[in-house]
Amino acid sequence: MSINTERDIEANLQIGPTDQGMVRIFIEAGGTEIPMDFEPEEAEEIADEIRAAAQAARSIK
Repeated sequence: MSINTERDIEANLQIGPTDQGMVRIFIEAGGTEIPMDFEPEEAEEIADEIRAAAQAARSIK
């Protein structure tokens, strides 16, 4: 499966700081919980990648 493969899965996404100075991306889907912690610099890199993907998606429409 690739990023372009559609799926009918409902998920919840939460993003916020932890009490340890990390940024947590927390995903819950179908009873599975996935907490992912990142250093602030890593989180900024991820944010940049999301912005770049959003810009690329706009150019496709």
